[in-house]
Amino acid sequence: MLSAILAGAVLGLSSGLAPGPLLTLVIAQTLRHGPKEGMIVAVAPLLTDVPIVLLALLVVGTVGRYGALPGILSLCGGIYVLHLAWETFRSAPAGAGGIAEAPRSIRKGALVNFLNPHPYLFWITVGAPMIFRAKEEGTVEPLLFVGSFYVLLVGSKLAVALLTGKARDFLGGKAYRRIMKALAALLVLFAFFLLREGLRLLVP
Repeated sequence: MLSAILAGAVLGLSSGLAPGPLLTLVIAQTLRHGPKEGMIVAVAPLLTDVPIVLLALLVVGTVGRYGALPGILSLCGGIYVLHLAWETFRSAPAGAGGIAEAPRSIRKGALVNFLNPHPYLFWITVGAPMIFRAKEEGTVEPLLFVGSFYVLLVGSKLAVALLTGKARDFLGGKAYRRIMKALAALLVLFAFFLLREGLRLLVP
């Protein structure tokens, strides 16, 4: 029981704080629209991962492979992350004038996570096998593993949104623009990796 909780917590925390499109989007939405919107992005895995986990369990429990799906998702995700990079690059500080842009945090977070192949690859290669191993120890252990994983995965991203929100009030003008440009550059980098990974998965 304790091993299942510990494994889920360690994997969840490392996944939650690992640099990636979703964590970058958490920071960007917090700076642009406030910590509430960053926190909405942070909970995106709770909205999108149910079908991902079920698919991984089905694949691992039956055929043991995943075909071209991660590659296709990776290409689509790379294109969408490039779009987010452009939005981040041209964003203006709050109260700078102009038409206020709707945050659309739920849609952005869900799309980024759903079109990212890494959750699929994680659950197929690591998560689902650990669930099957935990099931051998009892019926509660898989639930403890999944529960502790998502508590730390989402919790760490919520913490990042809150910490970023505290610094938001001190950022304005040139500092804000520099940070948003840096975040846009990171998103472009992640998009490049997603596109490259998609091509690698589709073209052996």
